[in-house]
Amino acid sequence: QVRMVESGGRLVEAGESLRLSCIVSGLNFADYGLAWFRQAPGREREGVSCISWSGANTYYADSVKGRFTIARDNDKNTLYLEMNSLKPEDTAMYYCAAAPSNGVGCGLTTLEYDYWGQGTQVTVSS
Repeated sequence: QVRMVESGGRLVEAGESLRLSCIVSGLNFADYGLAWFRQAPGREREGVSCISWSGANTYYADSVKGRFTIARDNDKNTLYLEMNSLKPEDTAMYYCAAAPSNGVGCGLTTLEYDYWGQGTQVTVSS
């Protein structure tokens, strides 16, 4: 059984930083591309960042480029999202997701991902 468990979300003020973690079990971690998505109330789930199976390739939504950094530790079966210079518009539930690797890349559409965590809430106050 695949489990993906996010942690690290909390209430912060604008300009502060957070690091989200996602611990994965039940699959061969290194065979999967991984991603972070977020969903704010009343809005569709959107891709934030993804990372290829090796970590060599990463992609970011324009809204977070330069502020967020995705990383993975294949020895610890853990995915991370370092978030700096947080803004109120970053407020959302953040989800990690896994998809069988298609090679060297990864994508930011929900349909590509087979497994999802339950989410961790990030709230940024102004």
